[in-house]
Amino acid sequence: MKNPKGFTLPEVLIVVAIIALLAVIAIPNLLRVRVNANDALAQANLRSISTALENYLATNDAYPTDTSQLTTASPPYLNADYFSGSFQGFTFTATLGSYAYSVTATPVTMGLTGTRSYTITTGGVLTAN
Repeated sequence: MKNPKGFTLPEVLIVVAIIALLAVIAIPNLLRVRVNANDALAQANLRSISTALENYLATNDAYPTDTSQLTTASPPYLNADYFSGSFQGFTFTATLGSYAYSVTATPVTMGLTGTRSYTITTGGVLTAN
């Protein structure tokens, strides 16, 4: 009687099919986790921007009129420039006045990099749009 060493073709095909099935189930869940993480990160970034704006107000008695004032000060109020291009799946836009501000984070691709846009306004009021 012969003693085979190795796997037969049907055994290999069954293993490949099982791995493919697991991949089909797991990949959408991983993408969803990434999108949720981007949403949470966008909210955290908005809170950081709001804190920087409030600190600027406390130091200068007015909010900055340009976002570059937050990154070019010494020491900077923000270590990252969130407003030039996209930042971790979101674009950030700011409307700044001497005594009020509004900053919005919008996903670069809705549903792929984020599920909704968020706005933070004077006093650190964060809302989902």
